[in-house]
Amino acid sequence: MLLVPSLDLKTGRSRLVFWPGAASGTGNPTDRPEQIARTFVELGATMLHLVDLDGAVQGSPANTDAIQRISRAVAVPLQVAGGMDGPEQIELAFAAGATRVVVPLWAVAESVDTLRACLRVAGDWLAVGMDARPERLREYPWHGPVPSFEALLEMLATEGVRRVVISHWTVDDLPRISVMARGIDVEIQLAGGATDLETVLATRDAGVHALILGETLFTGAVDYSAATRSLTQLAPAAPLTQAEYQRMANG
Repeated sequence: MLLVPSLDLKTGRSRLVFWPGAASGTGNPTDRPEQIARTFVELGATMLHLVDLDGAVQGSPANTDAIQRISRAVAVPLQVAGGMDGPEQIELAFAAGATRVVVPLWAVAESVDTLRACLRVAGDWLAVGMDARPERLREYPWHGPVPSFEALLEMLATEGVRRVVISHWTVDDLPRISVMARGIDVEIQLAGGATDLETVLATRDAGVHALILGETLFTGAVDYSAATRSLTQLAPAAPLTQAEYQRMANG
C-alpha cells in the first residue's frame, strides 16, 4: 500500500506549516508547497496528493501556479483534487502539471455524459472522490432512488473508472471497504481517517491501494518514514475480522 502525503493549497501556499524536524528541534518551518513536496519525496514518497482549496470553492483550479512549482520541484505523480468539476477544469489542471485528477462524485453520478467526457480527457488517471458517510449519500438530490455505495462503485467501474478516493471514513467502515477492494476492479484510495500507525496498517490489511494523509503527517502523529517502513512488513494472510476492527474503533 502506498502512503501518500497530501498538501492543502490555499492562495498559493500550504494551508499548514510543515516543520520536518520539529520533534528533534531541527529543520526550518515552511508553508511553501514545493519545499514540502521535495521533503516528502526525499523521504521516499512516490506520489503526492494536492487539494486545491480555492479551486473547490470556485469550481475550477485556482492554485495552478503552486501546482506548477511543485511539478517542477519533484518528479513523482501529482494527484490534484478541488475544482475538478468537468473536462475543462481537468485540462487546466493537467496544463499546470497535474498527472492525475479527482472529480467529485456529485459531478458525474447522474451524468454519464460528463463522466465519459472526463474519462476522455484523463483516461486511467481519473479518480472519483466519494464520501463514505451514508447521510451524505442520502442528502444528495437524486432523481430516483438513492443508490448504494456499492452500486455507485460498480457503475463507475463499468464506465471505465479505475480508481476512487474515499473520504470521511472510519475504522468501522474498513470491513465494507475491504470487501469492495477485493471484489471490484477499482483501485481504492482512502483519504484521512488514520491518526496512528495501527490504523495505517489496518488500511493496508483491508486491501486498499493507497492511504492519503495530510495533517497527521504534518503534526507528526504518524511519522512518514517509520510508517512506510512498517508497511513493507507482511500483511496478515486473511483480512481482519469485524471483531478486530471493532476493537480498534473502541480504542
